[in-house]
This record gives sequence, structure tokens and C-alpha cells, in this order.
Amino acid sequence: MDWQPELDELRRREALAEQLGGSERVRRQHEGGRYTIRERIALLADPGSFHEIGKIAGQAIYDARNDLAGFTPSNFVFGRATVDGRPVVIGGDDFTVRGGSADATIREKHFTCEQMAHDLRLPLIRLVEGSGGGGSVKTIETTGRANVPGVTGWEWVVTNLGTVPRVAMGLGSVAGLGAAHLAASHYSVMIKGRSAMFVAGPPVVERLGQKLTKNQLGGWEIQLKAGAVDHAVDTEEEAFACARRFLSYLPSSIDELPARGPRTDDPGRREEWLLHAVPRDVRKTYKMRAIVEAVVDQGSFFEIGALYGRPIITGLARLDGWPVALMASDPLFYGGTWTADACQKVERFVDLAQTFHLPVVYLVDCPGFLIGLEAEQTGTIKQGVRAMSAIWQTTIPWCAVIVRNAFGVAGAAHRHGGRYCPRYAWPSGRWGSLPLEGGIEAAYRAELDAAPDPAARLGEIDARLTKLRSPFRSAETFWIEEIVDPRDTRPLLCDFANLAAPLRRPGPSTHQMRP
Repeated sequence: MDWQPELDELRRREALAEQLGGSERVRRQHEGGRYTIRERIALLADPGSFHEIGKIAGQAIYDARNDLAGFTPSNFVFGRATVDGRPVVIGGDDFTVRGGSADATIREKHFTCEQMAHDLRLPLIRLVEGSGGGGSVKTIETTGRANVPGVTGWEWVVTNLGTVPRVAMGLGSVAGLGAAHLAASHYSVMIKGRSAMFVAGPPVVERLGQKLTKNQLGGWEIQLKAGAVDHAVDTEEEAFACARRFLSYLPSSIDELPARGPRTDDPGRREEWLLHAVPRDVRKTYKMRAIVEAVVDQGSFFEIGALYGRPIITGLARLDGWPVALMASDPLFYGGTWTADACQKVERFVDLAQTFHLPVVYLVDCPGFLIGLEAEQTGTIKQGVRAMSAIWQTTIPWCAVIVRNAFGVAGAAHRHGGRYCPRYAWPSGRWGSLPLEGGIEAAYRAELDAAPDPAARLGEIDARLTKLRSPFRSAETFWIEEIVDPRDTRPLLCDFANLAAPLRRPGPSTHQMRP
């Protein structure tokens, strides 16, 4: 006698699990323009590679003879798979079963998913929809008691942020614990028009007198500008492609180093237009993203958090195939000055680079910290100190290119302290304790007031000081190491990437990555 009856029962239960919340709820999921969790995993993972764990876990109903009469699967599906040939862990919410709420979940599956990623040292991709195992008002009725709040297994989330790449995708309405999972990631993405994220949804918020739609409360534009989510795309397929691309720059864990990618671009390539990329008139702006695209491997720049902390551009790129973390000032927003949210963005990005052993390249055009009432109300200096501390704590290789401005304390934060950092300046480079513009009148007020022609005297003073602040004067005293032809920037950065590659060391970071 064999064990075929038991295997038949196993297959029956697996078939029930594959029905998710039932045909009607699956239909509603599709009518809302959203895939089911199993469809999502099939689209994300390499074909046939997903190995599910705990598939038949759920809520069963037995008849008087103790035979299975009904079965509702757990609303969290997870397992291991490969993505672009690389082993990963994938876990996702099933919105067709009680909207992903705690009433229909098995919490052990959630933290076993996290523990599995940690202990196997595999990237974790979370597909979030609903409350992500969070609470529901009906929980009181189903359990017969009110629970003292606790998030079992959250310690694994915190640990994973400092151990393995954690990608999260908000693929529908995400609230409570689900929103926390979306935010607790190294890279997060939403779907425009179909995703929304909030601590509590519109029905709860309406009790505060705020009647808002899902998009008005927590749509993609709200969350990207707030910095809670990094990116938004039009379709789920695009979101999966973004996840694959983000992971391509990173190691599987801190115990490995980022792998070199394809070498498809000449490291000696020189772009002629860079010679006139920065206007001579300091009042005129220019497009820094075009400069970024010109100096990295063609098509390799992957921007993160484009709508948040906009005076600074952050993203991953390749130089002669080597992955790097790239920061660049954006003079189109506040002239590139560091606002409070820009400082928060820098801190988080630098932590990401430090955690996963990515060398940093910084294209600098920073006139300093934002000044004025807004700056004081948002605690800019406090956030600036945190960003500077994160930079100074790094042990990864750095390379800085001063494209135009580097003024004040924020301007000084273009390289880490105490370690060698290759530093180059374009001929357009300007630096000092503060910009001359707007400061001459205050510093030379007595002289200007006494002059028969204050405007003419102001012009004379400005011309004199402009010559004194020439980058060549700084180079004479070795305050700047090299002034370079802008067209040589890419070859120099590729040299840096090749020199930095053998200096990287796997292992734990000097400090823990935080969301």
C-alpha cells in the first residue's frame, strides 16, 4: 500500500489554495485593473522558478466526520524564486482574501519570509496590497478581545534593512502595517492611479473632518513628494521591471560585493558639449541630469526619489561596468541649496551606499544650506548635521567633482572626513564660506556709503574679489587638487571606479541602514 491517497489530498488542498478568495473576488481584482498575487509572482519571477512555502496554510472547516469541508488560504503567499537568474525571496499579500487584513493571515508566514531572506542572504521583494497583515476593526469580534499592539517579527524587517536588499511594491490600497512594509525598504514603487498609501484610509480620516478620495489622501504624487515612496509607474509590469533593475546594481547581501555589469561604453568617451554645459552667468541654471547621463555608462543611470528633496539627485549608475551610488546637485531647485528634505534624502542614500558597499560619486553644485524662515521652520540645520554625520561615517570610496558651487557647511559635505577622496573641479568651480553675491553690500557697507558713486565702487569690489576667488588661486595652495577639462570627467570617473573596486570589503556596515 502506498501513500497516494495522502498525495491526492495534498493536491486537492493546493488546488483550493490556488483559488485564492474565490472566483468573485478574483473577478473584482481584475476589474480594478490589478493582478492577483499568484499572477504577480508569475510575472515577476523567472518562469517556473517559484517554490512556495506554506501553500496549504489557511483556515479550514471540517464536517462531523472531521473531513475537510471548506478551505480559505492565508492571504500571504511567499517562497523562493529566481529573478533574472538570481535567487530571491518573494512575499506578497492576497487582497482577494479579506483585503489582506490580519483576520485572514498567519503571522508566522510574514516573519518566516523575512527570516528566510536574512538567513539565506537573499534579496527580498514584498508585493504589498491591503493592510499587509495589519489589524481590522472586525478583529475584536473574531478574536473576542482587543489586542495590545505589537508587530511580531518586525525585528527581522529592521535587521534585513542592514543585511539584504529589500524592495517593496504598493500594488493597490496600502494602509497600516502594509504601509509600514512599503516604507521599510531600500527601494519602493507605486502604480499611478491604482495605488494609494496611508496610515489610515479615507473612511477613518473622514472622522477628522477631512473628506478625501484615496488619491487625494495618499496617491502616488502625495507619497513621492513626501519621500515615503521612491518611484511610480503606469503598470505593474513596469514596477516589476524597476525592481529587477534596482537589484541589478546591488549584491545579494552585505556579505557580497556588487558585481560588475556589462562593459558596453568606452571609458575614455569625451563629450564635447560639457565644455559649455555650465553658463558663465552664475544666475543662469543648467540641466544637471544631462551631465549625469553624459559621464556614466550610457543608459545606466537609475534615479531614486526624483520628486523628493529635489535640490539633490540620487541614483545608481555604472562606470566602466562598476555599480556606483551617484549624487548630483540640481540647480533647478533652490539653486542646489540643501533643504531639510534634501538632507534627509542624502542621509538615507549614503546609508544605502555604505550598507551595500557602493562607491559614491558626487557632482557638486551646492551654495550651502537653505536660509530664511522656511529653513528654520523645517529644522534644516538639524537635518543637515545628520546628513553630514552619515557622510563622515562612511568608509566606502568617494569621488567628488565640483561642477560649480561649494559654499558653507553644506558645501563642505562633498566628501567624507579623514580619508583620501579624489576631488576634481571644473573651471566653473566656485567656493568659499559664502557666495559673494548678496554679501558684498553687507561686508563693504561703510566703503560703499562713502563712495561718490556706490554702484561703480560695488562693481570695482566685485571685479577684484572675483579675481581673488579664481579656482587657480586655490590650486596654487593645494586647496583644490585638480582643475580638469569637463570633457575628461567620464575618463576620470571610470578610473576612480576601477581603482575603488578592489578596495571594497564585504561584511556588516559601520552603522545600520534605517528606512
